[in-house]
Amino acid sequence: MTTKAATVRGRAPRRKFWKTLGKQYQLMIMSVPILLYVLLFNYGPLWGWLTAFQNYEPKKGLLGSKWVGLDNFRFLFGREDFLLAIRNTLAMSVINLVFGTVSAVLLAILLNEIRVRAFKRTVQTVTYLPHFLSMVIVVGMAQNIFSSNGAVNQLLLSLGLIREPVFFLGKGEYFWWLVGVINVWKEVGWNTIIYIAAMTSIDPSLYEAAQIDGAGRWNRILHVTLPGIKSTFMVLLIMNIGHLMEAGFEIQYLMRSGLTMQYSDTIDVFALIYSFGSSRPHYAYGTAAGMFKSVVGILLLLGANRIAKALDEDTLI
Repeated sequence: MTTKAATVRGRAPRRKFWKTLGKQYQLMIMSVPILLYVLLFNYGPLWGWLTAFQNYEPKKGLLGSKWVGLDNFRFLFGREDFLLAIRNTLAMSVINLVFGTVSAVLLAILLNEIRVRAFKRTVQTVTYLPHFLSMVIVVGMAQNIFSSNGAVNQLLLSLGLIREPVFFLGKGEYFWWLVGVINVWKEVGWNTIIYIAAMTSIDPSLYEAAQIDGAGRWNRILHVTLPGIKSTFMVLLIMNIGHLMEAGFEIQYLMRSGLTMQYSDTIDVFALIYSFGSSRPHYAYGTAAGMFKSVVGILLLLGANRIAKALDEDTLI
């Protein structure tokens, strides 16, 4: 009897699942194109990861190329330029994460505190418009602004902070910070949208109660607004940690030069150069570098999610 009862209980959730699925068949049909897209463009290319373990030759293909095991990975970690690419990727990713998160939260709080709707909408529109600009245009603007006779140097000279123009674009030690500034300017408005949406879901009565208890604007932000967006912040933080190995490609590739290569080349740039940037392409090295980046990103995501769960915070998975 006990076994029968357990079997019946086990079938009940399945019946409920299929019943719910039948009621929502329209949604299931609508999701099929997205599912096919993900399978084709996200999971289909994983077949190419075999290249990382081969001495790949395009004429022979995946099935005909010689299998070399982990030799390509040993080659990568034996090269100083690849280790520098890892350093640059992590450094720029951390800068982007810290600057991007802090600026987005601060701007969202400031916009949330504005009571003049017209001004609030204007500021929000102006700040998120750069998100839609091509990175080529953004880099071109940045190169003009930070050039030796650009606006930044002219401003610093007029304020007496420097005696001669600073060569921002030619010194490697400035490169990481320039990438951080450009990313913040381009994405800060767009990143605030999620935080503003989270703030609108906070119960207004909490602000009223805090105001009745004598809490000023700063205390209301500290004890009502920030706790109200905590779950959103944690989920976005976990997702961003999972992307720490993706510092970007376009900015670095467009702004790199012979003077800044040791600071500008990321894993993506390294993979591109080794795969297509020489007279004899080494697709296997580029694939191995990309595979390493993806695996580390997955481990970082799972690790961050595990730590958040251990601290009893909101998690992604």
